[in-house]
Amino acid sequence: MEVSELLGALAIGAAAGLAGGLIGVGGGVLFVPGLVLFLGLGQLDAQATSLLAVVLVGAVGAWRQAGYDNLRLRDATVIGLLSPLGVLAGVLASNVASERLLQLSFAAVQLAFAYRLARRAMNPVPKPDSPSGVANG
Repeated sequence: MEVSELLGALAIGAAAGLAGGLIGVGGGVLFVPGLVLFLGLGQLDAQATSLLAVVLVGAVGAWRQAGYDNLRLRDATVIGLLSPLGVLAGVLASNVASERLLQLSFAAVQLAFAYRLARRAMNPVPKPDSPSGVANG
């Protein structure tokens, strides 16, 4: 690995780690585009690399958030136990899909998530335990 690639990987990792800890994103949102655009990886290689990296980022983030009592261990366990089945299906599908289809699918998912998050932020749903009917947070 050349020095420029190492520096790029460090920058991507730092940005994704910061974003992951601050707002809960990283793997798909920053790792994959960063690896494709700045390090020249193919979409499939970037997705596979991101899957491994996000395990480490998620573990550190979950450990720290557990200290603040923000971790729902039961939900995390269910998701963690079922995720390998989805990953296996996704790996099998991605290995037969074209690079362009993977790129377009990734972009479509990112846009759909961004749209839903933006709508939710602009129209917060009041929490039932809020006496004023105004959403907290």
